[in-house]
Amino acid sequence: MTSRPLSDWLGRRETFEVPCTVEVEHTPDSLHAYVELDGDLDIGPGDEVIVHGEPIQPAFGQKIVERRQATVKRANWFGRMTTRIHAGFELTDLYEVSFTPRRKL
Repeated sequence: MTSRPLSDWLGRRETFEVPCTVEVEHTPDSLHAYVELDGDLDIGPGDEVIVHGEPIQPAFGQKIVERRQATVKRANWFGRMTTRIHAGFELTDLYEVSFTPRRKL
């Protein structure tokens, strides 16, 4: 009987390259960065997207849109489950936040 590596039990991570569009805006109305992957790809819990290239740093009042290459690393079964569990605990942190001003009762 041959032994199987632990990665076989947890599931292998699929990795592939995909073109993408990166939009970075730094204006009085918005400060954001968006990445849109080409194709009809669903990114799920635990998946990683790494965009290649130098950082995009627009000056104030500027919006830059560039085409880049990205690497997508799909999470295995174990990675998806741990991400879902971790996200549940992160959500409960919101329950402890109060949006009312503090005052003595």
